Amino acid sequence: MFRQEHWQSGILAMLFENYNINNILKMKKLLLSGMMIVASFTCMAQSLEKMQWFNEPEQWEIKNNSLSMNVTPQTDYWRISHYGFTVDDAPFLYTLRGGEFEVKVKISGNYKTRFDQSGLMLRIDHENYIKAGIEFVDGKYNLSTVVTHHTSDWSIIPLDKPVPFVWIKAVRRLDAVEIFYSFDDKEYTMMRNAWLQNNHPVMVGIMGACPDGNGFKAQFENFSIKHLPDLRRVEWLKKN
Repeated sequence: MFRQEHWQSGILAMLFENYNINNILKMKKLLLSGMMIVASFTCMAQSLEKMQWFNEPEQWEIKNNSLSMNVTPQTDYWRISHYGFTVDDAPFLYTLRGGEFEVKVKISGNYKTRFDQSGLMLRIDHENYIKAGIEFVDGKYNLSTVVTHHTSDWSIIPLDKPVPFVWIKAVRRLDAVEIFYSFDDKEYTMMRNAWLQNNHPVMVGIMGACPDGNGFKAQFENFSIKHLPDLRRVEWLKKN
């Protein structure tokens, strides 16, 4: 009798263990599928009305989830290097985001004075930020990126001719931000890969600056943010 009960208990334990393993495997598949589905369907237009201003300009308007603004004269974001001064006073409409994400926007502007610029900005604080977009220098349009960690650096890609608009996209993963540009929102080319602190919430949004001039009109359309799944977690679920 004892042997029969022991044998039956062993069978039940094995069945229970297999049941738990199968459930765990199913749960992992569900989690992995869920993460990929969320990543696929959470690309949406960010409501500009729900975002907030840092250095609000005097004149701006949001219509059909597009922003037009008169960029405040004599404003910029820059710290120390080459020029020796620090400025942190240009208009910036932002929302707060954590984790990994992709953000993009279509920008255009009536650039007319040296250093007139508009684009995306990712900002942790006044000493740590990345801004990327179009900058007007010496009569030419340039794809421009400024990366600041206490001091600023600046890189440009000159364009052969003026363009009516450009798409700028930033992808934040772990401690890096990849910056891309496109003229059709289909084919994107990388213009910069830069370090940005990991595990910090980021102010992300759209900015314009006019360091030397009397202001200009900038337009921002189709601003969107897409959450990206944590690749480390996805890889762990695949392997375990």
